[in-house]
Amino acid sequence: MVGTARPGLIIFLNGTSSSGKSSIAGELLEVLDEPCFHLPVDAFHAMRTRREIDPDELPAVLRRTWAGFHRAVAGMAAAGNNVVVDHVLSEEWRLLDCLELFTAKDVVLVGVHCALDELHRRERARGDRPEGLAARQFELVHAHGLYDIECDTTTTGPRDCARQISAFLPRRPTPTAFEQLRAKLRPDLTTPAPEAAGPS
Repeated sequence: MVGTARPGLIIFLNGTSSSGKSSIAGELLEVLDEPCFHLPVDAFHAMRTRREIDPDELPAVLRRTWAGFHRAVAGMAAAGNNVVVDHVLSEEWRLLDCLELFTAKDVVLVGVHCALDELHRRERARGDRPEGLAARQFELVHAHGLYDIECDTTTTGPRDCARQISAFLPRRPTPTAFEQLRAKLRPDLTTPAPEAAGPS
């Protein structure tokens, strides 16, 4: 039964737009031994109706999209699926929401870094992102300052980054970065240890 499945692993790739997260995710699906699903947030945005949205309504629509994305990831992992997520933690509430929804010990938080000038170059080459988007996200996405493993795509290709992450998985730390962040940023979710029973 689904309810008895062991929660799946969430490999959480966080970095700016154009930092190479999706490319790493694609390579991870090739190098990991166990079946794994890539859940990109761009796919969720692409599923939305193409009708033009009133600018005043757009922030709420985007927030609901991100919130739904988080819950879809949590649901896939809860059913026992291993999931690779590419994310942009450029707004604080996104991290707080994930800390509440995901099983913290089963999340591997990966920082995906890239030099700003290389991000500019990739953005121009892609032509499908607003100019300067990565620069606006640059100081925000890593503000929480804690990862299980980090990689830099400025000079390291996606296959090598995926191999580094794959090699790290068997020796991931305890507590995980997500467990530490949960205790720090969402103490309301931390269950206190039961008090020891006194002498009868």
